[in-house]
Amino acid sequence: MSEPTGLKRYLPPLGSPAYHVMLSVVAITILGPLGGISAAFMNFSIGFFVGGQVLAGILGSVVTLPYGPEGKHGANYMQTMAASVAGMCAMAVLIQAMVWLNLPPVPDWKMVLFLTCIGMFGVGVGMLYTPVLVDRMQLNFPSGYAVANILRALTDPVLLRQSIAKLGGGLAAGYAVGFASFKVAAIGAVGVSASTVGAGFIVGARIAIPALVVAVIGREAMPYLIEIGWLHEGEPYRKIGFIISLGTILGAAGLDITLILIEAFKRFRQQVPVAPDPDWKRVNMFRLILWIIAWGAGIVIIGSQLLQQPVFFLIVALGLCLLFVLVNGISLGISDWNPISSAFVMAVFIMAALGLKDPGVGLMCAAILLISCSVGGDMQQDRSTGWRLGTNRVNQFRYQVIGIACGAVLTVVLAKVFMSAYPILKADQFSNPNLEGAQQWQSAMTYKFVGAIKGITLEQPHVMKALWLGIAIGLVTMVIRKLIKRTAGYKAFVASSTAGKVTDFTVDAVLLPSPYASSFGGFVEIKTVLWWAGGGIFGSLYTMWAEKRKAASAPDANALPSDMSTMSLVGGGLIAGDSLAALSVGVAGLLRTVL
Repeated sequence: MSEPTGLKRYLPPLGSPAYHVMLSVVAITILGPLGGISAAFMNFSIGFFVGGQVLAGILGSVVTLPYGPEGKHGANYMQTMAASVAGMCAMAVLIQAMVWLNLPPVPDWKMVLFLTCIGMFGVGVGMLYTPVLVDRMQLNFPSGYAVANILRALTDPVLLRQSIAKLGGGLAAGYAVGFASFKVAAIGAVGVSASTVGAGFIVGARIAIPALVVAVIGREAMPYLIEIGWLHEGEPYRKIGFIISLGTILGAAGLDITLILIEAFKRFRQQVPVAPDPDWKRVNMFRLILWIIAWGAGIVIIGSQLLQQPVFFLIVALGLCLLFVLVNGISLGISDWNPISSAFVMAVFIMAALGLKDPGVGLMCAAILLISCSVGGDMQQDRSTGWRLGTNRVNQFRYQVIGIACGAVLTVVLAKVFMSAYPILKADQFSNPNLEGAQQWQSAMTYKFVGAIKGITLEQPHVMKALWLGIAIGLVTMVIRKLIKRTAGYKAFVASSTAGKVTDFTVDAVLLPSPYASSFGGFVEIKTVLWWAGGGIFGSLYTMWAEKRKAASAPDANALPSDMSTMSLVGGGLIAGDSLAALSVGVAGLLRTVL
């Protein structure tokens, strides 16, 4: 066996205990806090955050570059841990919401314990659904796709030389646009988001256009929605649209899950042999279920005994997590959008229907869904990266667990630091929307939480009607889509002619779009959807042009692998650059305040 050369000889051997210690130290002390500051800053300032997987993957690759292509797994472990820290830190807005609601402060150690239990429960549920969303449905998970390609490129010198210009160009553009959106009011006003455009590049027009269709329909339906009392004058469509869109995902997911269970039952009855999973994919399901049960029990015990929350609503929240982590995971896998605030609001409405009246109980119990959906989605997205790279799932799980524990502590720390540095964050903008300085710190997610909590004493029957409407639309749409697309004549028509391909695209993008893709149009403002759709359309047009050019030219032995397209690299760079811009602005602001 040859001795390692170059920088590699100074590093621990691959897979050794020292190797994992090195990765963990870098992720916990550098990558995680950087991503955490970025995520907390974005949530406090604009009300949504970029998890930072792509940025952490790029920075982690710098550490593992000397290992060559095999270093991609180490970089993946680091981005998994760092993203967990960042995702937890974004939850600092929960503590901000407690201040806005004038709730009694919770001792830091109790809050850390509660957050830790929720995070551990969430990663367990996220892992539970991985075989369905990643292995079977093989959803895109655009950021996960981008991370996989970036790790392969940055840890393989050959791929690095071929892809560096595309990746670097996207990163520079993403940083420039992201920085400008924070600093230039005119640019921020148009709602441009480099990460949204980048995700559109990755998923393409067939996934991006449906969201625009729904957003336009919603905009046109606003006068009628105001007339029937589902909206008030001046409110955006998404105020009720996210409920309808959430329902469409539930309806579609219900059908898909039913079909999967039927197929599983048939295999069991027929004893159809299934090839064993490779070692990197194997997970002990019995231990995983015990993990979920244990941490769920921890939430109930700590929530009831230390935080004086009712056991009934804690158990209701845990039950809702089993549904929403799956639904949100499907949305994230399709559109790169994890509607965690929608899960929070729906939890509040459902618990209010069951008799909830106390704002503190509503916040704490709905927080279980918020955090579980966030870290559960991260788990599935990280596993999608690992699926493309062949990274050991059990090791990824361990890294994520460490990240959750560290992130729970850092969440409380960052909440105190930001609210001390920027007192405007403590002011209740929901009750006083025109406060001076609130324009820079909109805290839109906190605003949504507080609005939902303050509304639990009001009669809102239209919310459940909107949810059932969405479920019906999602279910009917999926039934019709499956009936059409499974027809032999339709398959032959699509495969045999240009007219067939155009028809199939029109069905997917406009006439009968997948609810998983179209739902994005109900979750965000229409200007955000326009950037998303624009990115998707441009990405698809460029890919079509590139394929025609490739077909007309001689084979290139140095071409990138087929699954590392130009759009996936540029899109991944845009996402990373946007995250880096948020990080730099957040760190600079904190330093100015401290110094």
